[in-house]
Amino acid sequence: MSTIAAVLGRILIAVIFIVSGAGKLMNPAMFETMITGVGLPSGLAIPAGAFEVLAGLALALGLMTRLTALLLFGFTALATLFFHRDITDPMQQVLALKNLAIMGGLLLVFAHSQMWWSWDRMRTARKGEVATLEAQQRAHEAELRAARAEGRAEVAQTAPVATTDRVVTDVDGDGVPEVRKRRWW
Repeated sequence: MSTIAAVLGRILIAVIFIVSGAGKLMNPAMFETMITGVGLPSGLAIPAGAFEVLAGLALALGLMTRLTALLLFGFTALATLFFHRDITDPMQQVLALKNLAIMGGLLLVFAHSQMWWSWDRMRTARKGEVATLEAQQRAHEAELRAARAEGRAEVAQTAPVATTDRVVTDVDGDGVPEVRKRRWW
């Protein structure tokens, strides 16, 4: 149950960034005035919106979860410092506390990123499965080589040396060697 809650929480945090970034991409002029109003250079609306959408999607899907959570944490911290630094205004205080809560959620995602239902987890599990299968394959091949070598050693000790084009084998398993003409096909 806690796994479902963790995945749902990660997706809900990601939705905040996806919607916010989409809003910046839909109306970059409004966000551009906010950026220049706090003293930042203009032209950051589209890159900031694209970053929020892409990082939100990566977080929702579980792609590079730890890195994405840290990048979004830094982005939210910078947004709080630049846009919500006037804590005497009650509205700015509420928005700063909201951003602090989001930052706390992102730190939890960072701390518990090795959860099920994420791309990172599936990729790690698949690497382990592939390594296990390869190890089993190598062990099987080693057993086959040992069995073949063992069989050759027994045949060399018990079978007479064939000097003709005939092969001496025990076809029916009765212990009496039968001589058969060698087949080349």
